[in-house]
Amino acid sequence: MTLRAKLVLAQAPLLAALIAVAVGGSWTAAELGRGAQAILQDNYRSVLAAQRMIDASSEIDAGSLYALVGERARGMQQISAARQRLEPELRVQLGNVTEVGEAEATRALELAWQRCTGALDRFASLDSEKDAHAVYFSDVQPAVVAVRGAAEQILALNQDAMVRKSDAADRAAVRLNAVLVGVAALGCVVGVLSSGWLTARLLRPLGVLSQAARRLGEGDSAARAQVDGRDEIAAVAGEFNTMAERLERYRQSTLGELLAAHRSSQAVIDSLSDPVVVLGVEGEILHLNAAAESLLELRPDAGLSGAHGPLRDVLERVRGHVLAGKGPYVPKGLDEAVRVSGKEGDRRFLPRGTPVYSEQGAVIGASIVLQDVTRLLSFEELRNDLVAGVAHELRTPLTSLRMAIHLLNEQAVGPVTEKQADLLFAAREDCERLQGIVEELLDLSRIQGGKLQLQPVIADVEELAQAALEPQQSAAELRGIELHDEVLPGSGQVRVDPDRIALVFANLVGNAVRHSPPGGSVRVRSRPDGMQQVRFEVVDQGPGVPHEYRQAIFEKYFQLPDAPPGGAGLGLFIAREIVRAHGGEIGVEEAPGGGSTFWFTVPRA
Repeated sequence: MTLRAKLVLAQAPLLAALIAVAVGGSWTAAELGRGAQAILQDNYRSVLAAQRMIDASSEIDAGSLYALVGERARGMQQISAARQRLEPELRVQLGNVTEVGEAEATRALELAWQRCTGALDRFASLDSEKDAHAVYFSDVQPAVVAVRGAAEQILALNQDAMVRKSDAADRAAVRLNAVLVGVAALGCVVGVLSSGWLTARLLRPLGVLSQAARRLGEGDSAARAQVDGRDEIAAVAGEFNTMAERLERYRQSTLGELLAAHRSSQAVIDSLSDPVVVLGVEGEILHLNAAAESLLELRPDAGLSGAHGPLRDVLERVRGHVLAGKGPYVPKGLDEAVRVSGKEGDRRFLPRGTPVYSEQGAVIGASIVLQDVTRLLSFEELRNDLVAGVAHELRTPLTSLRMAIHLLNEQAVGPVTEKQADLLFAAREDCERLQGIVEELLDLSRIQGGKLQLQPVIADVEELAQAALEPQQSAAELRGIELHDEVLPGSGQVRVDPDRIALVFANLVGNAVRHSPPGGSVRVRSRPDGMQQVRFEVVDQGPGVPHEYRQAIFEKYFQLPDAPPGGAGLGLFIAREIVRAHGGEIGVEEAPGGGSTFWFTVPRA
């Protein structure tokens, strides 16, 4: 039997219950209808006929009285009309005798009417008023009274019968209603129980199949669904068993390979000298390699609570970046390295994070590699110390050299030829460039040594912009560049270190002058940046900064491929560090109409 046939069969008891209720209701309605019909057929027509005969007899009596008082024509006409109405009703009553005693009353009515008709005929044939009075009181009135009395008896018999039958119909209706309710309740109970039992029997194979599927999902590859029959569920169970057998063979054939691959990947991760930590969505540790356990002293069961403060903060920051859907976490520089103290001394680790994806493509964790940059930072510090020492040693002889060239150029020790003056001018330019490089190197050593101390004061925005343009005026005139101060008066005040901010402006405006074409212009302007900061902008008309270099130009020693020679690539790096020390940000954008817009923010006073 097919599954469809079984489903139909399971609903058969409910259908039978509905049919039984319908049959019981139809029979009840028929019985109630027959009771009402019996009242109408047996009694109502007799009641109506008796009432009409009573009315007609009253009109006959009234017509007789009209004839006696001098309205003979009117009275006889009324008597004739009443007789014509009464006789058909009498015939109806003669054919509708249904109650006990009604036959005798009907026979008495018939005899009374016969006497009444004879008396009326005699009354109509008399011309003498005296004779008419005698006949009326002796024959007509008694006959009419007899007819009315017989009709009233028939009316009373049928009315009583109607009351009895109505009461009987009410009792029958109550009884039939109880029977109908009982049949409906019994049918519903039997139908529901039968359908429930049949449905449960029908769904039992589905339960077997569901339990087998659950066991298979839990890893029991020997789970099978034992379902008998030839319906669709049995066919599905057969396909399920086939799938389970194939899956069991597949697991047996690939389990060893998977375990070997897992051991190989675990060995590769453990062989890495850098710590590797895999964190879950809730911050739990999913995996650690040997280096993470030994160098970071982490344990999977303890979670990140076992890490010391700075390391825990770094791991949480990288995990938050990856799980937020921002992609892999790549450090911006060595300054993001975190210091970790261990048995072998302090180490510095640079974090890198990559997402861990599920089969559906969702991010379920973050794999964090902590690169050991201890030796690299040591070399960096050694190089910075060497650069600082060399720059410091060059400062004194360079100052003497600048002074000597200046005296020669001013002809303080004797006249010089025009060619000698040109050579001295070129030497002075080179000394100034070298002096700028030495100053940048010394600023770099102070920044990296943590000796960049700010002395913030309240300064006017307009005065800062004017002070930034004045030192660059001569260089701009030599190149034919116009400098424009577009800072509006009353732009407010900021809290900065004026000397350090002047160095930022010197780097930005100096670069703008060097990269703008002759006849171009450089503009300095400011505008509010939110409620807490002011944004300064330096706009040039140079070739612009390619998009791929807009972050790199602020790194140490970086120079654009087509940049003019002579710089050390430190100016923008120093400017960035000074701005960050003030709590601001620095960046570059493409200027409208070409060129670049270098901007930085500082706190409002």
